[in-house]
Amino acid sequence: MTPAGEPSLFHTNRAFSYGDALFETIHGNGTRLQFFDDHYHRLESGMRYLGLEMKPDLEKERLESVIIKLLNKNHLYGGVRIRLSVFRNNGGFYTPVTNSCSFLVETLPLPHDHYHINENGLKTTVFKTLRKQPDKLSNLKTANSLLYIKAGLFRIHSGMDDCFILNTQNRVAECISSNIFLMKNGTLMTPALSEGCVDGIMRKQVIRIAEKENIKCLEIQLSENDLISADECFLTNAISGIRWVVAYGQKRYFSKTARRLILSLNSEQFGR
Repeated sequence: MTPAGEPSLFHTNRAFSYGDALFETIHGNGTRLQFFDDHYHRLESGMRYLGLEMKPDLEKERLESVIIKLLNKNHLYGGVRIRLSVFRNNGGFYTPVTNSCSFLVETLPLPHDHYHINENGLKTTVFKTLRKQPDKLSNLKTANSLLYIKAGLFRIHSGMDDCFILNTQNRVAECISSNIFLMKNGTLMTPALSEGCVDGIMRKQVIRIAEKENIKCLEIQLSENDLISADECFLTNAISGIRWVVAYGQKRYFSKTARRLILSLNSEQFGR
C-alpha cells in the first residue's frame, strides 16, 4: 500500500497515455461494500470486451479482501467512496503488446454514512456542444472522460448544478456522472442502454426497487420534450444514490418519488 502523497504510477501507464482503463466507484459503509457483486460483474464484462486478462488478484473474493484491508488501514469505518481502476500494463502505442493488467484502489471518506437526498433540488440545463455516440463503449466506465469534462466546464459556466448530455440522435442519454429518471403520470422512465448511457449500478437498483414498490418503469428513448412534460426528475449514481432535480430551465419538478425510493434504498442497505 502506498501513501496518497507518494507516486504510485509510471509516466508510461496506459491509462495516462491512452485512456486504456476501466474504473468503478463503489459506496462503502464500514467494511461493507454496497452492490459489490454488480460492480464486479460490470468490471468483468468491461475487461472481457477490452481484452484485458483476469489475473488472480482481480478475482472477486481476493479483490474484495484487498479493498476491505485498505479501508481498515485508512481507518475508514463510515461512509466511503472507493475508486477501483484497472489498466492495461505498459507497452506499445495505440496497439498494446500485452493484455495483462494491474489495478489501483483509492478511498475517500464521505460526509454521510448512508445515501442522503439533497434538500435543495438541482438546477439543470442541456449540454449541446458535443454528443455521445451510442455503442458498446458508451455503456462502460472508461478512463476517457473528455465528454464529461467538457460538460462539467459548461455546467460551471452556465451556473447550473448539472446538465443533460444528448446522444448523436439528439435524445437525452445521461448527466455528467449520473443516469436520469423521469416520472410522468405515475410511470418511471429512463434512457435505455442502447441510447448510450453508462450501465449504472444505481440505475439498476432503482429499476429493481421501483418494481418492488409497484412503480412501473420503462427503459425507452427520451427527448428534451420529455424533460419538459415530466412531473419529476432525479439522477442516480453509486455514490450519491438519488439526487432530485428541481428545475430544467423554467420547468419545475416535484421530489416525491425520489424521496420514496431513497427511503427504500436506505432501509434495504442500512436498515434505516
